[in-house]
Amino acid sequence: MLTFGQCIGNRDIEMADAVYETDMRTSPTEARGPEARSPGVLITGGSRGLGRALAIELARRGARLLLVARDAARLAETVAEIRTAGGNAHGFAADIGDKQSVHAIAAAAATSLGEVDVLVHNAGTLGPVPLRALIDTDCEDLERALAVNVVGPFRLTKLVAGPMLLRRRGVVAHVTSDAASNAYPDWGAYGASKATLDHLHRIWAAELGGEGVRFVAFDPGEMDTAMHRDALPDADPTALRRPADVAIELADEVLR
Repeated sequence: MLTFGQCIGNRDIEMADAVYETDMRTSPTEARGPEARSPGVLITGGSRGLGRALAIELARRGARLLLVARDAARLAETVAEIRTAGGNAHGFAADIGDKQSVHAIAAAAATSLGEVDVLVHNAGTLGPVPLRALIDTDCEDLERALAVNVVGPFRLTKLVAGPMLLRRRGVVAHVTSDAASNAYPDWGAYGASKATLDHLHRIWAAELGGEGVRFVAFDPGEMDTAMHRDALPDADPTALRRPADVAIELADEVLR
């Protein structure tokens, strides 16, 4: 049998070192004890934007959280903020677009949460910025967008949905976009990957929806986030939605 360190690999341990070592204060046994009444929630892209706002909102409602993001320093800040406010949060620095990291994320969830009741696929990438026409998009950039926005969520869902099926309960949420259904010029890598994710979501729901696993597709609209500023730097932030407001709606949806 592989040990935890062997399972996730040395590279992933190094990525998580600044965040995850302090998270071992809650064992799987403890997570399945009295706290098991509170949902265990795994959020990718949990260090900023909607992911961060959702983590803060769900912690306020008593959820136990594992937040995943690539930026270990920013992730640690978000976890510390939630804990200071009395919430229960853990962080794991990893890249959802990396195959080996996905297995590490699932292992970290089992260690820190025990059972994952809610999985929120929030992490995403625009592809190359400034945004550009498909003819000017490198094949590698399209591959990266598909890895982060489609293949990574697919792999993680496969790992997390199995136990949900055995329990006949669980929620898997995909954060989607109107770019999945509208052919916006220069949004090719992002739009194509989100369209694929949308259809993947519908198939997941058709196959597993009757087995106790609920699938949620959530379009947050245009928000005042770093990603939106990267895509449209000249946009008026006062015309955009606040992530904290959107997070309330998404929390209502995944916890109902």
